[in-house]
Amino acid sequence: MNCTEQLYKVKEASRSMCLLDSDKINKVLQQLAISLREAKDLIIEENKKDLAKMSIHDPKYDRLLLDEERIEGIASDIENTLRLPSPLGRELSKKTLDNQLEIKKISVPLGTIGIIYEARPNVTLDVFALCFKSGNACVLKGGSDAEFSNKALVSLIKNTLELFEIDSDIIQLLPPEREAAKELMNAVGFVDVLIPRGSQNLINSVRQNSKVPVIETGAGIVHTYFDKDGDLNKGKDIVFNAKTRRVSVCNALDCLIIHEDRIFDLAALVSNLQEKQVEIFADEVAYNAIKESYPKSLLNKADQNSFGTEFLSHKMSIKTATNFEEAIDHIYKYSSKHSEAIISENSNTINKFSSVVDAAAIYSNTSTAFTDGAQFGLGAEIGISTQKLHARGPMALEELTSYKWIIIGDGQVRD
Repeated sequence: MNCTEQLYKVKEASRSMCLLDSDKINKVLQQLAISLREAKDLIIEENKKDLAKMSIHDPKYDRLLLDEERIEGIASDIENTLRLPSPLGRELSKKTLDNQLEIKKISVPLGTIGIIYEARPNVTLDVFALCFKSGNACVLKGGSDAEFSNKALVSLIKNTLELFEIDSDIIQLLPPEREAAKELMNAVGFVDVLIPRGSQNLINSVRQNSKVPVIETGAGIVHTYFDKDGDLNKGKDIVFNAKTRRVSVCNALDCLIIHEDRIFDLAALVSNLQEKQVEIFADEVAYNAIKESYPKSLLNKADQNSFGTEFLSHKMSIKTATNFEEAIDHIYKYSSKHSEAIISENSNTINKFSSVVDAAAIYSNTSTAFTDGAQFGLGAEIGISTQKLHARGPMALEELTSYKWIIIGDGQVRD
């Protein structure tokens, strides 16, 4: 089956989704979680075929990896999603006009959602669960890096749908070749919205070339600002967690900004990063502050490429700011508007930071690792939107709906 045939099939199958009730949708998702756990050994074996094609030192390797713990986490996310209320058919507004026309605004699915993504097989299940729960069909275009993993997962989804006599064409996995991505970007009339997930290069390519409307899930160039009034103990734990919990994800810390008045605390602030072999690129002031305490093999002087970089690895830059305004200027210059954080005990400074920093998620005294749909109580997520039209931040069920107007009359005609 070629891409055009797949797109036609998903378009036709999507029409049947409006007939599915919430109870049946939830039963399918529950069975999917059960089937996923039962098939974990098969999925891990298929995943190993993909891992064998990639260097363990590649930042994508961690994102590609599926093990028992991660499969259990995905299954739990599916169950979290099914427990959430349906986003469909919600009455968003209602009014009666002077002419007695009753007008209602209700939530409806976006339609068919296309996803172009790289070495992230968990996206396959997250996307399906969210799309299915919100009444959307989906077309997936994964990368060749995750070919075997994605095929196994989509096969599992289709088998589960067929158990409930639901048209399994509501999900389509396109071939991993690049030509399929071009077809998806040109699938006007078949796909209602396209969401890219991956590197900045991938996102830029989709945004620049797609004829289908795009919701941009941008790269995460993430900063944490340690203010002059920051608590050192809190800061040490927050920086360690934000940088090292999972270095290959978009909410991982890339640049620590420290107020000049607290430079004497920098050595303690980053001391535990050496346990995880974090390589630091520090500006001159920061470099001199930690050159005697941080391992020389892991410490470098920053250059122009050290800032504005999404490292996706055990690397981090440090910028010294002479004041609050300079810290904000640095974030403004390099931020991807994903997640930004401040560590401070001064409520006025925190409020000012939250007001002036432009990002989808603003944190104070906590780790940016929480930018995640499941952590926000949204079930899973389809991506982190860094744009401002339609959706911003973690995109879950509500963000996968639009609305339509229902007008009820009793014979009224317009003058």
